[in-house]
Amino acid sequence: MFAKISTMLEMIKFKHTVFAMPFALMGAVLAVRGIPSFWVFFWVIIAMIGVRTAAMTFNCIADRRFDAANPRTSKRAIPSGQVSLNESWSMVAAASALFFFACWMLNSLALQIAPFALALTFFYSLTKRFTWLCHVVLGIALAFSPLGGWVAAAGSLSGYPWVLSLGVLFWVAGFDIVYASQDAEFDRQAGLYSIPASLGRRNAFQLAVVFHILAFILFTVTGYLQHLHVVYYIGIVLTGAALFYQHLIVNPRDLSKIQMSFFSMNGFISLTLFVATCLSLLMRG
Repeated sequence: MFAKISTMLEMIKFKHTVFAMPFALMGAVLAVRGIPSFWVFFWVIIAMIGVRTAAMTFNCIADRRFDAANPRTSKRAIPSGQVSLNESWSMVAAASALFFFACWMLNSLALQIAPFALALTFFYSLTKRFTWLCHVVLGIALAFSPLGGWVAAAGSLSGYPWVLSLGVLFWVAGFDIVYASQDAEFDRQAGLYSIPASLGRRNAFQLAVVFHILAFILFTVTGYLQHLHVVYYIGIVLTGAALFYQHLIVNPRDLSKIQMSFFSMNGFISLTLFVATCLSLLMRG
């Protein structure tokens, strides 16, 4: 049982939950201009675990035939037979139920927007079949993270800083373009759509840089609109440095350090902005 659970958690890259989770919590602390109650924090975390687990498992199910044909992904859990389709669908159902239960425990508005958020994450898994804008769709899906956190804590959308969600959108779309560069040739051969497959790696990396510059600007504007303390801008400087480093260590000719770029740097960015926001609000007191 423990081996199976470990395999399923690895299948959905559970540790990558760190990408979106801090932004959901960031939305919550901005909504109340401080630290929300323990139960708001708890149910936001549970909701994020549920929605991401459901979305990633559905993605593995939807892409299983492509994963099996791609040498880079052929040993993943479903193509290799380590996890069955029935087990995967059960995981989707259980995680979706957990997500809806957590939203119900938060407030009525959180429960009302939950179906749209979950449906969007499922829809993303199908977009590579018909549009190279799939990276933007993923960005929109993860942009619900801070919005969901805000709704969880405030119970309304009044005053929500939409520039924060736009920043998340371009940040996610940018790093997903870089990550998708690994499969550019396979995607072209399989008839799948992605920006690296459609525009080539060089142009894709240039667009990713533009997206990350926009994300940096939007994260900065968030601090200004929310009247955050100067300590927040220390986090912004660190975020800019991490974005720059990502593009320094990975380029169209050398993807060998893409795991460091994808996981380490992006996890650092989301955690840094969350901590900087918390410290800023505490300093504002």
